[in-house]
Formats: sequence, C-alpha cells, structure tokens
Amino acid sequence: MTSPDGRVRCAWAVDADGSQLYREYHDLEWGRPLHGRDELYERLCLEAFQSGLSWITILRKREAFRAAFAGFDPEAVSRYTERDVERLLGDASIVRNRAKIEASVSNARALLELADTDLDTLLWSFAPPPRPSRPATVNDVPAVTPESTAMAKELKRRGFKFVGPTTAYALMQATGMVDDHVADCWVPMTA
Repeated sequence: MTSPDGRVRCAWAVDADGSQLYREYHDLEWGRPLHGRDELYERLCLEAFQSGLSWITILRKREAFRAAFAGFDPEAVSRYTERDVERLLGDASIVRNRAKIEASVSNARALLELADTDLDTLLWSFAPPPRPSRPATVNDVPAVTPESTAMAKELKRRGFKFVGPTTAYALMQATGMVDDHVADCWVPMTA
C-alpha cells in the first residue's frame, strides 16, 4: 500500500491510523536482523504482551514497558517478586495481564539458566535459510512455520512461558530471522 509519504509499505504499517510510530517501526526495525541478549529478551516479552492485541498498542506503551521491566535487563527482572507483579498489575501504562507479566519474570529466570548456549544463539538457531524472494502479499505470510513450532517447543522445554508457535513466528519476523516485508515494499531486502 502507498503511504501518505508516497512510499509503498506492507499494508499493516499503513493501516494503523496513519501512525508515524508504526511506519517508523516498520521502516527501521521490523524484519531487520537483531542480536543481543537484552534486545532479544525485550522483543520476546513484547511479542508475548502483544498476543491478542494490536501491535500499535504495544508500540505506544513500549517506553512504559521498558521502565516497568528495568530496561529489560534479565538480571533485574529475574529478581522481581510477587510484590513487583502486583505493582505492575496496577500500572495502567502497560498491559496489565498477570499471565504475561509472570511470563516475563519467569522468562528472565529461564534465560539466565541457559547453561549450554545464550539466548541469541538459541533463537537464531531456528532461523530458516533466506528466501530468494519476498511474499507477494500479506496473505502469503504464514502465522506459524515448522521453524517457529520448533523454536516454541525448545523454549518451553527450557522453561520459557507464553511462547507458542505464533508468538515465536512473530518474534522471528520482528527480529529479522525471516523477511516478511511484501515484494513491493520499499524496505531493502535483508541478506
């Protein structure tokens, strides 16, 4: 779809109430390879919080999430207690869902217990080989793949929560493990 600025973008980035925030996320972050423990932990948490909601809701609350979850520092979040969970349940600036908040705390602990690998290596080990071309339309983009199913299964085996195959695939898209920008999108294809 053509945006007000004349650029062709993926339809989901144009349909969000004309949000500049959405366009910037699409243009500068989504589908770009992302590495780093804390960065990937943040995206894992945000994708879980997004489940059942629109992504624009999460983007608008992103800075509040960062404040609430100590900048997504796993060491700090792993020390959160039930009192912290209750505090976050009262924080209207984030999504107040007990299961998602508790999963973020639990996932910080699981991340710190990875003995044989690190989060970056673990997640990226499920990235499929790059495709020779992009999907023609948003209808050609899957919600789940064998790789995302395998990622979700391995994360659950290692104690992570709220990481089903759909959430895992959304994480893969967001962090550039797959390039699901549509064929006519202006964003350059990643290698």
